[in-house]
This record gives sequence, C-alpha cells and structure tokens, in this order.
Amino acid sequence: MTGTTARRTVVSIAVSAALACFTACTGPGGSDDSGGTTGPTGSTAPSASAAPSSRPPALTGASADALRAVERATGRAGSARVESTTVMGRELSLEAAGALGWDDGLTGTLTITYTGGTTAETMRRLGTTAMEARYLPDAYYARMGDEFAERVGGRHWIKYVYEDLEDLGGGAGAGFADQMRNTTPNQAVKLLLSAGDVRRVGAETTRGRRTTHWSGTVGGATEQTVDIWVDDRNLLVKKVERGRTNTGELTQTAYYSDYGVPVSAARPPAADTADFKELLASQGS
Repeated sequence: MTGTTARRTVVSIAVSAALACFTACTGPGGSDDSGGTTGPTGSTAPSASAAPSSRPPALTGASADALRAVERATGRAGSARVESTTVMGRELSLEAAGALGWDDGLTGTLTITYTGGTTAETMRRLGTTAMEARYLPDAYYARMGDEFAERVGGRHWIKYVYEDLEDLGGGAGAGFADQMRNTTPNQAVKLLLSAGDVRRVGAETTRGRRTTHWSGTVGGATEQTVDIWVDDRNLLVKKVERGRTNTGELTQTAYYSDYGVPVSAARPPAADTADFKELLASQGS
C-alpha cells in the first residue's frame, strides 16, 4: 500500500467513525443552514429550529400542552441510559448503548456496534466492528482497533472537535457544533411540535411500562415521521424517526431509561489520540 493510499484509508476510517458517533447520539440528521435536518447523504426535512416562514403554524391546544410538558420534563431530567438502532439505507446500520447527559453540553459514553451496510463492511475489513465513543461538551472521541492504531503511530483514539467539524468541505459540517451541544432526547418532541398533523395514537405498553404514543409528520423536501412513547412522568421512553436518504430508507429507534443516572466521560490520553483535523490535513500532504 502506497503512502497516499494509506493516508486515504486512515481518513476514510476516521470519516466513517465520525458518521457513526454523530448518528448514534443525535438521530438521523443534524440541522442545516436553512433550518432543515440534514442527513450524512444530504436528505433534508424541516427541523424544530426552522425559520418561522418555513414551518407550519405552531401547534396549539391540549396536544401542544401535553408535548411541551414532555419536552420540559425530559430536558430537566439531565441524563438517561440509551439503547438505539439506526439504519441508513445501504450505507450504514449500527447499534448503540450507554448513558448520555445533557445538563451542560453533551456528555457520556456509548458503545457502537456496526451491524451492516457498505460503511460497516469497510470497517470490518480494517479490523473494526465496534468502538467506544466518548462525548464531551467540546469534542467527541472514538476508540478504534489496533489495525487503525498501527497506521497512525500507535494511537487508538480519534478526537473530533465540534468547531473543526463545522469547517468540513461542501457545508457538510454546517450547524454541527450546535447540534451536538443541544442533543437531548426531547429533540424528537420539538420535531413533533413543528409537525402539522400531530396525533395522540393512544395508550400502549412499551418495555413493560405504560406509555402514551404520539405521532406526526415533518414535511419538506422529504417527509420524516416521528413517533414517541411517553410515560406517566412525562418522560420519553421510546422514539422512532423515519425518513429517506440518497441510499435508501433511514430509521432510528431509541429507548430511554434510568433518567438522572450519573454520567461521566474522561478524555483519552493525549499520547493515544489522533486529531481528526490533522488526519484530514495529512490526506493532502
């Protein structure tokens, strides 16, 4: 393998890890300049932060009051255990489990396992089938396998500074820092509050807990459906988001439990960490 090919391989792995870490904690997409959610392949749908002129009228009445109570209660809880599965068309399928906190920026740790898709196949061939992701208020870290470490001077971790990711070419990182800092389970509730067809589906049992199921569609260039299940404390128990990307259907299902659980995430040793921005720069050297 030539030096140029090796550098490109390292960058490819780093980009794939970035996609997995971002998707596992935020859901199908981030926010773009126009206020829509932008998936890694460029699919868009309006988000809760969209400009007023591009959104349907604000939801009012009993449904709005109920959902805003969920938004407040889930936001105040500050942390939770999370289990999720994500499918991004032919590109990537993954599972994630761990605990995340959102009192002062996103913090916590997830174990992310690649389960399918072209990205997963690439990672498997390079010796990585799962990784640990650590989220801190200013950056997140992904622990790669030994084969990756051999390519970058023995370093096992990649550091992704949120502000650096804002500068990705082609606008791919636009809004990234704010999206990561503002990630909480109640983002799905905010999406529903921006939908024009929110409805209370009814009472259901979710993982042994009595819940109320709400559903709605966020319109736009592509439609995104959002379903949430809420317990009697107005805390989110489950969410499902569905949409489309250029590579096919996009779905994320997440379960939340143990609200208020203690959460911590330590920065990996600097000597064992490669900076994503430096890896990108090396590709052009």
